[in-house]
Amino acid sequence: MKRLLTLLCAALCGGLLLASAQPADGHRISRPGSFTFGPATTIAADAALEPLARYLAGYLGCAIRNDVTGDGVVALTLDAASDDASPEAYRLEITPEHIRIGGCTYGGAFNGVQALLRLLPPAVYARQGLASGTEVACGVIEDAPRFAYRGMMLDVARTWVGPAGVMRYIDLLACHNINKLHLHLSDDEGWRIEIRSHPELAEVGGFRGGDSPVKAVYGKWSEKYGGYFTQEEMRGLIRYAAERNIEIIPEIDLPGHSRNIASLHPEIRCNYPPDTVSTNGYDYRSAWCVAREENYRLLEDILGEICELFPSEYIHVGGDEVDMSQWKRCPDCQALMRQRGMNDPHQLEDLFMERMAAILARHGKRPAVWNEAVRTGGFTRESRVHGWESVKACLDATAKGYQTIVMPGEYFYFDMRQTPREDGHDWAAVFDARKVYGFDFARAGFSAEQLRHVVGLSGAFWSEAYVSHEPEKPDYLDYMTFPRICALARIAWSGNDEGWDAYYRELKEQHYPRMAAMGIRFRLFPPKVAYAAPKAAGGSGVLTVTSEEGTEVFYLVDGSDREHRYTGPVRTDQPWKYRFYTRYGTARSPYAADDSRWRTIRPALVIETSMGESERFPYTNASTYRGLARTRRACRQQDWILYTFEKPVTCREMFLQTGNRQLPKTIITTGYAEVSYDGARFERAAELEKGSATLRPERPVKAVRIVSTCDDNGTPYVTIQPPQVLPRL
Repeated sequence: MKRLLTLLCAALCGGLLLASAQPADGHRISRPGSFTFGPATTIAADAALEPLARYLAGYLGCAIRNDVTGDGVVALTLDAASDDASPEAYRLEITPEHIRIGGCTYGGAFNGVQALLRLLPPAVYARQGLASGTEVACGVIEDAPRFAYRGMMLDVARTWVGPAGVMRYIDLLACHNINKLHLHLSDDEGWRIEIRSHPELAEVGGFRGGDSPVKAVYGKWSEKYGGYFTQEEMRGLIRYAAERNIEIIPEIDLPGHSRNIASLHPEIRCNYPPDTVSTNGYDYRSAWCVAREENYRLLEDILGEICELFPSEYIHVGGDEVDMSQWKRCPDCQALMRQRGMNDPHQLEDLFMERMAAILARHGKRPAVWNEAVRTGGFTRESRVHGWESVKACLDATAKGYQTIVMPGEYFYFDMRQTPREDGHDWAAVFDARKVYGFDFARAGFSAEQLRHVVGLSGAFWSEAYVSHEPEKPDYLDYMTFPRICALARIAWSGNDEGWDAYYRELKEQHYPRMAAMGIRFRLFPPKVAYAAPKAAGGSGVLTVTSEEGTEVFYLVDGSDREHRYTGPVRTDQPWKYRFYTRYGTARSPYAADDSRWRTIRPALVIETSMGESERFPYTNASTYRGLARTRRACRQQDWILYTFEKPVTCREMFLQTGNRQLPKTIITTGYAEVSYDGARFERAAELEKGSATLRPERPVKAVRIVSTCDDNGTPYVTIQPPQVLPRL
């Protein structure tokens, strides 16, 4: 078989000429004719590529016949590597008689398979086999990736995503030439990997809420929630990913973000009594004590098993967002600083991370860390840095000579909102796929020397909010990450020289049908809404809606769940009641509406609570509509938040929210809202949902009150947002 494929390769390689580079398809030459798929089409592969043959057969519906190399064969071959060739380069040649896909590595051949699939009808991605008679034009494509690291980080610690969900995600990433899956396996709220020498870490720490010692702080409040990967399940995922040219890189987040393991092993914390009054008895400290020598023996056990389990060269050991105030209060950590002549707690983190690097080195691995871990520049250059905080952090890491994965949150954190009124965070930025695609190293300030230290690009999906969006379904995960992952994959593979307009046209016309066939619930760009007000009092204005995507437009009218198809301008004198959106296959857009729908008023008010006032975030932040306020402690049953308006407020809707804008954390987890029309007598008006309540009072309101029916929220305080008051129009 190998000899026959080699002869076939030699015959096909004759007379190759290179065309000018096309970012989407690499070096491409068109040739006359086409290859036709039919009942006799088979797949043949070199022995090392047999898993790839099975993968391709799942899409094409063809038989695998390694004893056949004649006409009608799709041949997968491993080619000899040249000195300057990228390990992931491929060559795809299509003739009327056969197709050959070659690469000098498995990854190269896999990339060639993806190039072939993109030439076929989008229905191929449904994996139901090609229709007999399907043709693909003859030609040659040669291509190689811009970066060796094209990654995606998936947080399975805050929201549990099990083996089936991760396998599905691996399949979707593979179709976009993403070749690294960084799994965030531990955090304050979850431990997701079995450690056989310490089974309690996963068996107990893999769950939160209920009778778990780990508090529920992100949702699923009324149940014990979670899960974990057994080592056998993880080995299966590693194999599954490798067959799809994806390396799984594990992360155990240290020395901060460790409240979960500290709840199981409180002895790892610093040596001082914690203040647990604000948390109703829950120790909220999240950092390992640097001075406690026993901690390193426990970490040797944990990381030793991680190193044995994962074949990846790098093991991510965190280093981000460490609450160093805990080390400042710890007499043992302070004694260690004096002993070592340290004057900065960041030097304690350097020491801790060097201990982690030494453990990994004993097991033949290297550390990957978040950018805070190299802030002093003292950490080993053997490490790989993931620059997340900002573009500046990436510039700093590369300037210091660290091999760097560029993933600043303002471009590549796909848990961020895509427009101001959609779900997601906004602390880094509000952005959609267009901004992702527009990332430019030169404009960002990277010098030629710094670019030599850039290993690649990565996106990230942090899952704090996912748990509140039915995580058993992939809808929210898909919506938040696609098509932003598509834009990331393009610039990581070939750059963005063709410009957004050309790329967006390709995305709409070619890739939307593919993603729909894959079953991705991806996000469409919102339609545009324009309202022409009536020319005379008492008349009707006109709502006009357009979609640059060419997709069908639908709308809802407040007070009804009935969906209407938009067929032309809508006449109305109440434009704020209409919400428009588009659909395409499995995808949909966010709602769009006339600006009047979102108009708010800011009536003067005073906020008071029974939970005390934070000095740093006083009530006036929220009562003056400048930002959030915080209480001094978590809630207990019958605690309250009172909003008293200077004058009675007439409105069509009032939204009261505890917790962050898009994150059900630091909330009153269960309770109700009351309304008062005279400021003295209150009546129950709504139940809290995710810490919030929507009121629709029929007459002017003097005061509203949120009342707690729960005992704490797993955190040290409750967050209070300014009320959102929508006027009558």
